Amino acid sequence: MTGPEHVDMARAQVFGEVAEVYDAARPGYADALVADVLAYAELGGRTALEVGAGTGKATVPFAELGTPLVCVEPDPRMAALLRRNTARFPGVRVHVGGFEEWHPGGRRFGLLLAAASWHWVDPGRRWDLAHAALAPGGAVALFWNPQGVRDPGVHAALAEVDACHGMSGTPHGEPASSYGDEAGNWAGLPGWPEEECRRDGRFTDVRGVRHRQELRYDTERYLGYLASLSRYRVLSPDRREAVLADTARVLEAHGGGIAMEHFSDLFLARVR
Repeated sequence: MTGPEHVDMARAQVFGEVAEVYDAARPGYADALVADVLAYAELGGRTALEVGAGTGKATVPFAELGTPLVCVEPDPRMAALLRRNTARFPGVRVHVGGFEEWHPGGRRFGLLLAAASWHWVDPGRRWDLAHAALAPGGAVALFWNPQGVRDPGVHAALAEVDACHGMSGTPHGEPASSYGDEAGNWAGLPGWPEEECRRDGRFTDVRGVRHRQELRYDTERYLGYLASLSRYRVLSPDRREAVLADTARVLEAHGGGIAMEHFSDLFLARVR
């Protein structure tokens, strides 16, 4: 995950093309992370707001614990899967549209959460929008799933594939050893929101929490995961097919998959 300084709308709007693949291949979020968010937010029955809910990878574990949610998702194809995945939860409501155009309508929420989506929100407005949506003392929970390759040989071989095809910022672009111990240490990648949030000045009690686990993908699932990413979606079909085919050859030569160190990095803050 990278956090661009401006929002590339061409990339932000491609996920719906492969909504089913996205839903099947993307990793979810650690149960411990969900528990951390709810303990911090102390909702007490208040409703949470989810920004860029996608197909519900984060929505479902919160809903399973009884959290009522309003989910804002800009892509109607993703929102259709989100509705399907949350149909059994009467407390989940879905709004199709961008967070920048959505209005709380006088409501104030106890929690705003964004799972690997905050970097797609307009950087010039996102903290204003969050502040306007939250009740006094309301919590912000932003989280991502950065990953690092555990096997240095696999990492080196995939780096050659990426260099050959001019790819950068891929999930296998960093070895697991390059990550530090603290949340937000993403091997030099930008995007961790702490500095931006502190600079805003309207939020306090800032925290970072990291959970980690080993995650192994077989070749088919990993290719599906890559195919769901914006940096692969914006490639021409021929170029995307070539990159994925060369990636598959590396994985098949190394046991038919890839072992990743999977981090769940959580940023927490609350309205003063």
